[in-house]
Amino acid sequence: MSQILSNSLQWRSRYLPKKFRPMLAVLFTVGLLSLTMTTEAMAQERRLRTLTVTGRGTESIPTTKTSVQLGVEVQGKTAASVQQEVAERSSAVVELLRSRNVEKLETTGIRLNPVYSYENDVQRLTGYSASNIVSFRYETTQVGSLLDDAVKAGATRIDNVSFTASDEAIASAQKQALREATQEAQAQADAVLSALNLSRQDVVSIQIDGAIPPIPMPMPMYESAALARDAKTPVIGGDQEVQAAVTLEISYEN
Repeated sequence: MSQILSNSLQWRSRYLPKKFRPMLAVLFTVGLLSLTMTTEAMAQERRLRTLTVTGRGTESIPTTKTSVQLGVEVQGKTAASVQQEVAERSSAVVELLRSRNVEKLETTGIRLNPVYSYENDVQRLTGYSASNIVSFRYETTQVGSLLDDAVKAGATRIDNVSFTASDEAIASAQKQALREATQEAQAQADAVLSALNLSRQDVVSIQIDGAIPPIPMPMPMYESAALARDAKTPVIGGDQEVQAAVTLEISYEN
């Protein structure tokens, strides 16, 4: 449009006296500004005629995997003897875990510290403490007997046990939760616009607030000695929820 006006101005200015040409340029500028402001006002009006809604979806899935953190901790008189015993016990535990084909096996901590006693404000070295901690994931239905066997192999501490679903189940639940959130957002928009006798038009923008993976469910810890006494340690997982939120900005008209 501005190009057309510009061409028209050039054509008309050829046939006007010179004293009128500046006035014609001013009129052209005013007209162009008016056109621009009108276009911006129309765009602003279109932006204002939108409705923003947020829908949420939740999927419940059973836990089938158990994440475990366990290891060996030993105290003794010398650093060398303590570290040697930890190495032997840890090797036996890791060998057991590998033989059971556990998932995501990795070392999460190695520590060697002096142990002091305090008497009459006097610090005295009494020995050393060392530990080697690993984490892994295993089938929930079989993890109880594995914990028992790990203690028998040399593990002296179990720091954490939590439950989660498989990666595939979580990914599938996330997609379903997003679908549910989107449908809920659309239903909200339809309900509001219908009550106001307005018609839903296009989706102007989409914001995915995230399909939140489930937080692993913790299990109460037990002393390793108690685990060793039991023939089988029962481990029972539960269900977890995957949540998602979707925000839609939807245009409408009368």
